Amino acid sequence: MKKLLLLFGLAAFQLAYSQDSIKTEKKIEEATAEKNPLDIGELKINLNQKGDKWLKFGISSQIWLRSIDNNPGTAVNGVPQDQTYDAGIRRMRLIIQSQLTPFYSVFLQMGINNQNFISGGGTGTGNNGAGKKAPFFFHDAYNELAIIPRNDFQTGKPNKNNLYLGAGLHSWNGVSRLTNASTTKMLAGDIPVFNFPTIEIADQFSRQFGVFVHGEFDRINYRFSVNKPFATNIKPAVGGVAVDNNQSGKLSYAGYAYYQFFNKEVTATSFLAGNNLAAKKVLNLGAGFYTNKDATQSQPTENVIESHDANIFGADVYSELPLGDKSKEMGLTLYSVFYNYNYGPNYLRVSGIMNPGTVDAAFTGEKALEGAGNNRVLMGTGNIWFSQVGFVLPKFSKIVKVQPFFNYALKDMKALNQSGSYYDIGANLYLYGQNARIVAQYSNRPLYDTASKRIFDRKGEFLLSLQIVL
Repeated sequence: MKKLLLLFGLAAFQLAYSQDSIKTEKKIEEATAEKNPLDIGELKINLNQKGDKWLKFGISSQIWLRSIDNNPGTAVNGVPQDQTYDAGIRRMRLIIQSQLTPFYSVFLQMGINNQNFISGGGTGTGNNGAGKKAPFFFHDAYNELAIIPRNDFQTGKPNKNNLYLGAGLHSWNGVSRLTNASTTKMLAGDIPVFNFPTIEIADQFSRQFGVFVHGEFDRINYRFSVNKPFATNIKPAVGGVAVDNNQSGKLSYAGYAYYQFFNKEVTATSFLAGNNLAAKKVLNLGAGFYTNKDATQSQPTENVIESHDANIFGADVYSELPLGDKSKEMGLTLYSVFYNYNYGPNYLRVSGIMNPGTVDAAFTGEKALEGAGNNRVLMGTGNIWFSQVGFVLPKFSKIVKVQPFFNYALKDMKALNQSGSYYDIGANLYLYGQNARIVAQYSNRPLYDTASKRIFDRKGEFLLSLQIVL
């Protein structure tokens, strides 16, 4: 813990110093206006004098420093370890948007994810060794056509309704707001991952190839898509649980819509903010779905294969409420979602983000169903209720804002004999709005016994995250 506090202090000092360095390069009249030195404006290249054809760029980076309480029977780099200190790149992204004509645009996002000292890259020792040279790949790559644009191309005035049609590798997802989450405007240190129902199984980092429509009808914001899931072919064990096998090749269908009671959001991209520091009054109620026929298989008796549909439903509420004197810039952010998952009998997934651990074969104690490292029960056939709340403290600085937060997830999985509670508590320290953020967070997870499938222990994890968005 002392090491994490020291790292936190060093990171804050480094950020503060970097802000001062940038500020001294600005003109005197700009400095006296107390502008955000990280707000460099849009990274945009106009392709014509009118400015309706352009290229726009975005860059973001999220670095993690962690202290992990490992699950029982964990080895790290071949050595048994109860606790592991860890550093890595959670996300590093480059976005390119292009408005080629007033009606036609292209969206590209590329980058790397989940690289630490031992995982996310190569294996073994040497030039391409463990954790090295993480793959750089396209996350999004789609084209989009404005059928009814947000603003009339002739008058420039906003249209009451709008409609867009697109195709490609996209993240216009269904189910919930959190399934369309912006990773640059999160409330906590990270999103819970179970918000993506097919993450890294039938999708590529929550994306599938497909055709989508999105837009607004008065106060209803909507998105729907028809997609081709990535291929899966796990063979089910006799008498075992449902596993991912979509060899029949069926299409998937997804949709999400929400009603906006107060201020309306502009959804030029698929990503929905989970935190705007309660700058405006927002209350949205939403619901969505994801369905894929014959997505999994089970084998109840030998040589008898049964296929199962994947059906996921979500319903949520999102609210941001400015509170008190406007000059204090206080505010409350609240999000709550209920998920119902059905992947087939006793389907269950476990996962650990940037997991440094592997199974210690020599361990003879009580083992966790989740496996080694920081693995936890992610999701499966059953229900999950997830809620988070954050509060922006009264303004005390022109540069810094502080926002404590709390997450809670209750998971009730059919494959387990006891529901589990998962907690995250922490605080965001913002420098100059949401361009730079330091997160200090503690997370706590239950562990299930392999035989009884009931909770027998709990483990924790400290996180210090440094995020920059340009």
